Amino acid sequence: MNKPTPDSRLAVVTGGLGGLGIEICRQLAQAGRRVVALDLTSRAERIDAFRQTLAEFGDAVAFEPVDVSDYEACAATVARIESSHGGIDVLVNAAGITRDASLRKMTPQQWQDLLRVNLDGVFNMSRPVVEGMCARGFGRIVNISSVNGQTGQFGQTNYSAAKAGVHGFSMALARETARKGVTVNTVSPGYCDTPMVAAVPEDVRAQIVAGIPVGRLGAPADIARAVVFLAADDAGYITGANLPVNGGYFMSF
Repeated sequence: MNKPTPDSRLAVVTGGLGGLGIEICRQLAQAGRRVVALDLTSRAERIDAFRQTLAEFGDAVAFEPVDVSDYEACAATVARIESSHGGIDVLVNAAGITRDASLRKMTPQQWQDLLRVNLDGVFNMSRPVVEGMCARGFGRIVNISSVNGQTGQFGQTNYSAAKAGVHGFSMALARETARKGVTVNTVSPGYCDTPMVAAVPEDVRAQIVAGIPVGRLGAPADIARAVVFLAADDAGYITGANLPVNGGYFMSF
């Protein structure tokens, strides 16, 4: 483990209090990054759990509240972080929600709420950080998509559309920033052992696991490992790529 120092690169993780987010923050800190986790403040117990879980890293890991669906709030948060901690070197867009319903029953509100967080949130955070990354000649942006953005899923037209859009965004931005030392990539998790999947009925979860060749749900550590790999200093020749981490649930090239 490389302990973060005051001179270490700075990573920002949206959805940092979530099942995947906390582990991403932990592994980035273990890799020697200073980390700022961003998330909503609606549940104080989640913030306390985050701080206790990552207490070993002390001041090298911090929390900032933000609603990623609000562009002005994101821009202000980025400015505040850069003023307090320095330039942002790594951005991980992991914030996401679900609002499942078949399209025949989906309300405009369910569509709009999800797109504002899962897709607009990627723009809202990337836009204020990318210029500084390009100016400094280094940056790593890793966007969390989903296997369901590749395959589609019943009852998730909103989620699948947003997650497919995340990778389209990543490829386009990768082309814009490649000559500036900034890479932009996507990680597409399969079904993982997180509270979001735990909420799925047990019989449905059993069917999901039966369809995963490795025979288990993913662990948050599986996803975080892929993020840390793409965020590494020496990963500069990988950009515009999608790294699927799904246990073989969906295979393509």
